[in-house]
Amino acid sequence: MSGTPSPVTPRAWTGYIIPVLFLLAVTANVAGLVVHLGRAGEPPHLAAAVFAVANLVWVALETPVTFRRPSAPPREVATLLFYGGARVAVIAAALLGPFPWQRLSPLAVLPALMFVSGVALRQIAMRTLGQFYSHHVIRRDDHVIVRTGPYRVVRHPAYAGMLLGHTGLVLFFLNPFSVALLVVLALAIARRIHVEERELLAIPAYRDYATGHPRVVPGVW
Repeated sequence: MSGTPSPVTPRAWTGYIIPVLFLLAVTANVAGLVVHLGRAGEPPHLAAAVFAVANLVWVALETPVTFRRPSAPPREVATLLFYGGARVAVIAAALLGPFPWQRLSPLAVLPALMFVSGVALRQIAMRTLGQFYSHHVIRRDDHVIVRTGPYRVVRHPAYAGMLLGHTGLVLFFLNPFSVALLVVLALAIARRIHVEERELLAIPAYRDYATGHPRVVPGVW
């Protein structure tokens, strides 16, 4: 397919991208947890500490995939840096930025539900793809188009789950920095999807599948 990138030439530093991003995400989470635990006697900060722990659990749930070696040479690494870095930045801005709650409100339930729903959707999507899921953009000779689970509805439910989960995180820890970086994350994911689909659309079965399925949000995109 014209314009499709070739596998990138492996370089020593590319193998450190995901471990470094993982370490930064964990560091931001732990730092936020420590900050809010320091004021855990106040209900809003205790809830924030619980949220920080939940986000650490999310990061931990993806560890097996995060550190799994790609089954084929990556086609590119730029978008991995872009969206991975944006994800870490959102976490840091949310957990370490200005805290919006003076007292805990029932409204806090909505972002918590969005967060849990996003994490659940992403986990289901990743498990549905199984061995075909990767944090890298790759093309496998034995690639199979999965049409079950959430893939019956959208083409990229794992990214939909990531956006939903981080939207819940940002709405709970609402501040201008986290909102701005959530927009950056959305743009990074859109770019990542564009790059992935340059590879996937080279597969005839995927072109047929894409015709009847939106990318992330039904009726929107």
